[in-house]
Amino acid sequence: MEKINAMSAKEKEQDIIDKRTAIVNHHLNNNLFYKSFAKKANVEDWNSIPVLTKRDLQQPLNNRLSEGFLTKNCLVNNTSGSSGYPLSFAKDQFSHALSWAIFMDRYSWHSLDLNTSKQARFYGIPLNKISYYKERLKDKLSNRFRFSVFDMSDTQLAKNVVLFGKSNYEYLYGYSNALTLFGKYLDRENIVLKDKCKSLKVCIATSETLFENDKKLLEKQFGVSVINEYGCAELGLIAFQNKNNEWLINNDDLYVEILDDNNNILPHGEQGRIVITSLYNKAHPFIRYDLGDIGTLSKNSTLNKPILESLAGRTNDTLNLPSGKTAAGFTMYYVTKTVIEDASKIKEFMLEQFKLDTFKVSYVAEEDLNETQKETIKKALDNYLEPGLTVSFERKESLERAKSGKVKQFISYVK
Repeated sequence: MEKINAMSAKEKEQDIIDKRTAIVNHHLNNNLFYKSFAKKANVEDWNSIPVLTKRDLQQPLNNRLSEGFLTKNCLVNNTSGSSGYPLSFAKDQFSHALSWAIFMDRYSWHSLDLNTSKQARFYGIPLNKISYYKERLKDKLSNRFRFSVFDMSDTQLAKNVVLFGKSNYEYLYGYSNALTLFGKYLDRENIVLKDKCKSLKVCIATSETLFENDKKLLEKQFGVSVINEYGCAELGLIAFQNKNNEWLINNDDLYVEILDDNNNILPHGEQGRIVITSLYNKAHPFIRYDLGDIGTLSKNSTLNKPILESLAGRTNDTLNLPSGKTAAGFTMYYVTKTVIEDASKIKEFMLEQFKLDTFKVSYVAEEDLNETQKETIKKALDNYLEPGLTVSFERKESLERAKSGKVKQFISYVK
């Protein structure tokens, strides 16, 4: 990590190109799965390197390990399957250690020390006994306390505030949705969290899209800066915001590209599929790996300093409309959210598509949306998507969460 940080911009760019070539050569020479998959790969022509998808990896892990690596001498883990394709994977020990060194480096940008800074964690937790206590032990060893995201009632959130007042947390960390619910509670109760917990320095939001309005609310109610983190289990940290509010891509051990549907590299500023190469993982190939996410690199990006302009959701979160138009589910969620931002005491909501023209908004609130509010939402959907869509509304006590504790913000049942 120190060697990487000491490089000049020109040295860093050359190092990325060299590491990119070296990892492809390694897997072509030492991994039977990858050699068979990338039969036409030419390391001198990067565009000849095939894009690897999660579906390509749907086979036993032992078939995908490189020579000299076993499940016993690697980190073995599983993805959550939020893309629809859960998979097991491996990282060699050096690659795994470097991933954590990068996390530690980025957190230090905001005066956090992963070894000593106490974390208030808003995250899911397995509910079976063995896994539950295993996670609690990991929390204890990692100097963090886990707040439940399965109970976000006002009663529980009031208890959370009391706990903050008794503890010396340095930062909050967790799902954007859960942090936002907590922030809205603090807003309703006119509480600034830093007034209760003077040691707070920052909040790190991860896993789910954090909307700009929500970020402003959290910064106001937590009393600290809110940082966007983007990562995944297979690759580690992908992007992290610095103090200048730039969402910097991690190019220390990753190479990130934005591709169109035909696997062509898109110019900076254009939205496409996020495809990533792990530069150090010798145990398992993640080369031009299609993560399943959609995003944009800033026009100001360079190889030495790539900047993530936007993260627009997952490729499988798209909705098809009667006219033949396709839109990201993220778009519909954002439009609806913008419209009902001022609606009375709405805590959270989700969208479901049952037919091409039929949608339902499920929401948690203290009172029903009135007809004027519903009509405003319908008109906005007409304007932003297309006219003639049927929208129904249902108020619920709570929204269904995945086992991880995340809320699926948009679900389409249309094949």
